[in-house]
Amino acid sequence: MDNRLAWLLGRLEEAYGDSACYVHLQRDLDATAASFVKRYRKGIMRAYGRHGVLYGLPRGADRLTVARDLCRTVDANIEAFLRDKSNALRMRIETAAERFGELWELIGAEGDYDRALGELRIRHNAS
Repeated sequence: MDNRLAWLLGRLEEAYGDSACYVHLQRDLDATAASFVKRYRKGIMRAYGRHGVLYGLPRGADRLTVARDLCRTVDANIEAFLRDKSNALRMRIETAAERFGELWELIGAEGDYDRALGELRIRHNAS
């Protein structure tokens, strides 16, 4: 989960409003949270955790709980943003290949569909 756009939803609203196509690509909560736990001391987890957004979190707070909270917060922010968008598609990464045709149609894509689908199946940042 690359959540950086989730922090810029107000800017996206100002710039594009309902005129853009939006895709909320989601991943299993526990798998995403576990991935964030591996990077707990850097990046967004450091900023979100006990010394940042969740300032004052008890010292013994479980890292997985913090990571799950981050994931739920980002998803909730995105869902609130998408609430009134007419061109929004929600896709789970686990089933994205099966629903790729919907995305292709939504954005009016042109080109080599099979090659694009093949690119979708490549794992990136696998850890």
